[in-house]
Order: sequence, then C-alpha cells, then structure tokens
Amino acid sequence: MDSETINDQRSTINRLIAIMGPTASGKTSLAIELAKKYRTEIISVDSRQFFREMELGTAKPTAEQLAEVKHHFVNNLFIHDEYTAGHFAREASAVIRELFKTHQTVIAVGGSTLYYKTLLEGIDEFPDIIIEAKDRVGAIEKESGLHGLQKALKEIDPDYYAVMDTENPRRLVRALEVSYSGGHPYSYYLKRKQYVPDYNIIKIGLQVNRLDLYKNIDLRCDEMINNGLLNEVKELYPFRHLKPLHTVGYTEFFDYMDNKLTLTEAINLFKQHTRNYAKRQMTWLRKEKDLKWLEAGEVLNYKI
Repeated sequence: MDSETINDQRSTINRLIAIMGPTASGKTSLAIELAKKYRTEIISVDSRQFFREMELGTAKPTAEQLAEVKHHFVNNLFIHDEYTAGHFAREASAVIRELFKTHQTVIAVGGSTLYYKTLLEGIDEFPDIIIEAKDRVGAIEKESGLHGLQKALKEIDPDYYAVMDTENPRRLVRALEVSYSGGHPYSYYLKRKQYVPDYNIIKIGLQVNRLDLYKNIDLRCDEMINNGLLNEVKELYPFRHLKPLHTVGYTEFFDYMDNKLTLTEAINLFKQHTRNYAKRQMTWLRKEKDLKWLEAGEVLNYKI
C-alpha cells in the first residue's frame, strides 16, 4: 500500500470510509471533517447513541455537530424499542445504498464492534434458542449474577469473551443462549459466512497513545458529570431494567442511587469501566484485516 494512498482493488468507485477506534479517541470530530471534505453524510455505528433518552452518558455529537453534517442512526430509537445488530445491518445497508445514488463516498463512525462487524461482514445466522438453553442461562444469572455469566462465557467461548463488552449482561446472555442451543461457541457462528459488499470499504483505525487515551477518557467522564449526567440518570432510573440502560455510565450511578456505592466509588468505576471498554475495543481492532492505523491529524492529508 502506498504511504500516501489508501484504496481498494474492487472495481466500484463507491466507497464507505469506516472510522474506527476506542472511545474518546476523536472519532466524531474526524468523521465530521471528512464528511465535510467529501460533501457527504455519516452513518453512526454507536449502538448507545441510537436512543434518544440517553444523551449525556453516550457522548453523542453535540447539536452543533449534528447541524454541521447529517448523521444517520443518532436519536432514531426510544429505550423501549427492541433493536439488534441485525436490524442495524439491514437498515444501515439500505441507507448506504441510497446515499450512493448521490454520493461517491459515505462515512461510518463509531465504536460498537458487533454493529460494525454486521455492517461490514454481513449478518450471521444463529441457531434458534431452545427453552433448555434459556432456562440454563437464567439459572446462572439468578444464582451468580453478572459474574456468573462472565465466568460461564469465558469457559465456553474465550475468543468471543476477549472482545465483547463483558459488562453488558444482555450480550452475555445472548452469547450463552446461542452457544448452549447450537452446541458450538458463539464465535463459531461469527466465522461461517463470507460477505462481499458491492462497494469499497476503507477502514481507518485512530492511533492514540494509551496514556493519552486514558487521560481523554477521564476528562470526558468528568465533563459528562459536570454537564448533568447524574440528572439524566435520575430521570432514567425508573427504566433501569431496560436493556439499553445496562451499560457503562448508567449502571454505576444506578448502583449509587440504590446505595450500593458512594458517589466517589461510582465515578471511579465509571472511569474504570470506560477504560476497560476501550481496551476491549482495541483488542477487537487489532484483529481487523486491512485496517490502516493513523493519527487523527494524519487522516485528512491522505488521499483516500
């Protein structure tokens, strides 16, 4: 690959530029600058930013940023809506095909690895979930909670465990139910199908020094709290049982409101869990093929 050029050998001229990187690495700002450069629109691949009620805890683009460039899949759902990576892959692919009617380039940006995987590699086919599997997983969760789910998945599928959001009980339950229903680890079903889109995919990974990244994460967490995250959490507390809210930035403060943690402990866990999430994102990204690692300042100067 030429040091000044990132391209793909497929014949089509349409291309999706996928900006990837851990949380707080500067993806949003870069994607907006690229979209303005190519006069195009953005596909958000951040599953937490889909939900309208989850504003401060998901680091959404600001109102000003959303006004600069049209974003798809931001604030498009309510927290009561059922939505999966499969739904996203089908809907996002349709939007991308529509955009290619008037744009040569489309920008995708986000950090939700499972949603990126389905968008770029296609939808995996899983076995039907059997009642015995649901009962088995339910018993584990009831007896041992999140720790029990984590232990069970780590034992049956260490490959998927290494790259998933292990603080998300919904995904742990899903992976275990699939594994127990089909007789194979969840990761087995992620490897079975080859998907070749009818447009170029150019994947750019944002390269950030780990110490700088962790500093950015801590600063972002403090900024969220200063901007009113606790008030948002209080408003969403009655709905804490809903799946979209089982995520970093909300569960820690729900525990604070339930007197399970002090505020200081909740804030420290918020930062720690966010750093852990960034580490899992990097683990996944290091395994991505054809990923060009660049610092944010370099990307705009490359011919793509």
